[in-house]
Amino acid sequence: MLGAWQASAALYIPVKARLAQTLLEHAWMQTTTGTAQARPWPWADTSPVARLRAPAQDVDLIVLSGATGRTLAFGPALADGSARPGGDGTSVIVGHRDTHFAFLKSLRVGDVLELQSPDGASERFVVRLIEIVDSRDARLRLDDQDRTLVLVTCYPFEALMSGGPLRYVVTANAM
Repeated sequence: MLGAWQASAALYIPVKARLAQTLLEHAWMQTTTGTAQARPWPWADTSPVARLRAPAQDVDLIVLSGATGRTLAFGPALADGSARPGGDGTSVIVGHRDTHFAFLKSLRVGDVLELQSPDGASERFVVRLIEIVDSRDARLRLDDQDRTLVLVTCYPFEALMSGGPLRYVVTANAM
């Protein structure tokens, strides 16, 4: 019984993350047809703000508003204070290293990312920098007027415990 309980507990977050993306896909379709803040389920306190694709890694994710712990359980999220997808400036998207952003470890400099905004416009970004930073002293610049996409997750990817100070940061510039 204890083994079955532990196995189900270990599967809970990945299953929840995958199911959420299905519900988020429906909300994203509503968003692209003009529904403002389409909620994926009635009690959701977030809504889709973008679609992120990494074609070489076969990744297609709906990005949510508000990078809170609760939101990140369902998908990657746009950090408050960063540029909205489709606008000038730096868009910072964060996600969990063991679910939605596990693919970051296979990204390489030169890879292409696509970001679709709610109006349906897509923009392509090329990865120009991948670095590991210490969150206690690293700072992201959000005042850049160039179109920049920054993806952030915890590091190392295979860590047994969460909450360490290291972050894996992928920076991509508009093509």
